[in-house]
Amino acid sequence: MVKWLVNNIVKFISHLFLKIDASELEKFPDKGPLLSVANHINFLDAPIIITHLYPRPTTGLVKQETWDNPLFAFLFNVWGGIPIDREIADFKAFKEAKKALDAGKILAVAPEGTRSEDGRMLRGKSGVAMLAVQSADIPILPMAYYGHEHFKDNLKRLKRTRMTIRVGEPFKINLQGAPKNKETLQIVTDSIMMEIAQLLPEAYRGEYSEGAYARGKFIEYLN
Repeated sequence: MVKWLVNNIVKFISHLFLKIDASELEKFPDKGPLLSVANHINFLDAPIIITHLYPRPTTGLVKQETWDNPLFAFLFNVWGGIPIDREIADFKAFKEAKKALDAGKILAVAPEGTRSEDGRMLRGKSGVAMLAVQSADIPILPMAYYGHEHFKDNLKRLKRTRMTIRVGEPFKINLQGAPKNKETLQIVTDSIMMEIAQLLPEAYRGEYSEGAYARGKFIEYLN
């Protein structure tokens, strides 16, 4: 009951200042574990995706500093967020993430590890590749947000901001015998990030502009 109430309140409030095009969320499967990977613009990303996918059980890796804010601590406790220490290889967080996938949940991950604020993609960190390799049987679904990077300016003018959510095609990671070393994991990460970048207008692609990295390396498309 608490989760239903929180999700509906947050969803209602978000639509007061955002015009959200979430039509492509229909591409998410109705059930089964899923690793959802997306760019990270600002603090709106996680609340929007979690509330719009509800009642699908959705959780995510969330920086541990989020729990320093009482409101966000309450929200992410309700949503079952997994705190992660971004300064280290947080194996405890990865273990909890794997448990969430094993329980059939959607695990939302932002490989950049921090907000871009201006919407331009940053270089992805290899933690997402570790998760993808350890969960090789679980599909990965790329997703991209854009348009809401200037919502604060529009809010001051009492203007709603258009936020677009695009969803790509599912895939899995196949290392094809390559060693599971640092170099390979970064290549996997960049390949995953290129899948996200393809969903964005060129102006938002940043580090992953067209041709910046090879697309499809170690990726096995499912459709």
